[in-house]
Order: sequence, then structure tokens, then C-alpha cells
Amino acid sequence: MTPEEEEAIRREFEQARNAGHGSQPAQEEPPSFELNEYSSVKHVIGVVSGKGGVGKSLVTGILARELAAKGNKVGILDADVTGPSIPRMFGMANSKAMGMSNMIIPVITKGGIKVMSANLVLEHEDDPVLWRGPILAGAIRQFWAETYWEELDYLLVDMPPGTGDVALTVFQSLPIDGVVIVSSPQDLVQMVVGKAVNMAAMMEVPVYGLVENMAYFTCPHCGEKVFPYGPSRLAETARHYGLAELGQLPIDERFAKACDEGTAETTLPDGLLPKAIDAITA
Repeated sequence: MTPEEEEAIRREFEQARNAGHGSQPAQEEPPSFELNEYSSVKHVIGVVSGKGGVGKSLVTGILARELAAKGNKVGILDADVTGPSIPRMFGMANSKAMGMSNMIIPVITKGGIKVMSANLVLEHEDDPVLWRGPILAGAIRQFWAETYWEELDYLLVDMPPGTGDVALTVFQSLPIDGVVIVSSPQDLVQMVVGKAVNMAAMMEVPVYGLVENMAYFTCPHCGEKVFPYGPSRLAETARHYGLAELGQLPIDERFAKACDEGTAETTLPDGLLPKAIDAITA
């Protein structure tokens, strides 16, 4: 590129960044999505990450199961519309959400957790979701406002990775009480966590704390913990951003097997992430 072309791109980037910080006129915020008259949700909890592949859906499933085990009425809104994985984790690969008048009836797990996900309305679970931003936002509105949730103590929102259109829609249009951030121990962890922390701050949404996934594995022969990515950076990263440490999850073949076979609700170990549950229910 010529110096003039580079300068034009730089100016365009600066204008877009400033618009997000209020220095330039920003786009009008979408209205809050109103919950239907047949439903009541006491607390809405987001599970977020700065990038994909860190186990955000796994953490969502664990939190839902643990909250339900304590006697709470729990639902999951799978906001990762283009890459939904919650239905398969809970054994719903062949299930479909039903319609009643103008309402959507969520699918209910064996343990009573209500789930709404794009894969529950697609004809085939491997059909691609080739939707642009406004249509994705419309899907989130329907999953929240037109779903017959009835009474829930907690609705967990499995957010898409990163800070794109859908994440912005959820933060701006749903009554999020707070978020749990999920990360992994790779080198760029602080930068990745920082994106999620800063987005929550810009949207004025509290952060309950940080969960580190894939932190270690236990040697099957000697029982020693092995840290394949180097020493855990949970404490360092949490301290850097002023977050609470909500726990670690290991690399464990039982987790992958449970998610693949749809038995996450019944075969995962009990008592995972107790600090995260305490932070959410405090």
C-alpha cells in the first residue's frame, strides 16, 4: 500500500475505535428485550470468554447442574447461535423445541434444566447458521422474550466467544446480573481475559470472577498434577484485573466423554467449581 492508503486505513480504524468509547457518535443502543408475561427469571448470569475453545459451554453446564442440585430452578439460554454445543452436552442431539401459540417451549433435561438453543430449532444439528448480525440479535430476542421459561431462579447465558454483535446484544438487551469469565493458561491469557473484563466494564456489568479451564491433568500412575502449559496463571491474571479466583478445571477425558455422549448432567464429578457457585448465589 502507498503511505496515503495506509493513513486512510489508520484513520478509519481510529474512528471506529473512538466510536466505541463515546468520542464519536455511536449507533443507537438496541432496546431492552422484555420478558413475556408467562415467565419470571430472578437472576441472569452470563458465562463469557475472550476467545473460543476455552471450555465456556462446559463451565455453563457445570454451573447449571450444580445450581439445580441445590434445589434451584435453572435454565440455559445458548447464545452461541452459530456454534451451539449445550444440547449435545445434555443429551438433546435429536430433540426439538416446540411451539405453542406464539411461544417457544424449551427442552427440559432429565434433571429439570430448561434449555433453549439454535440447535433445538434447526432441522439437523450440523446445519450451518449463516445469519448476519441483525438476525442473530433477533434470535437472542426470541430465545429470551418468546420462550416459555415459567419461573426460574437462575438463567445461565452461554455467550459466544469474543466481543462481537451477539455478545453486545446480550449485554445491552438482557438484564445480566453478572458474568463468570472462563480462560485457559496459554501465554496470551491476560490479553484475552482483558477483552472480556473491559467489555463487561463498558457495559457496566459486574464480574463474579475467573475460572481457569484445562489448567492441569493428573498423572494416572503417580497421581501428581502436571501443568502442560506451564504453571497456573489463575492467581496472577485474577490479581492483575482485580478478579476473584473461582477455581480450576483439569484436562480430564471424563469431561470430553460426558460432553460427547450427552451425559454431562449425570456423569461429571460432583462439587465442581464451588467458589463460582458461592459467588453467584451470594
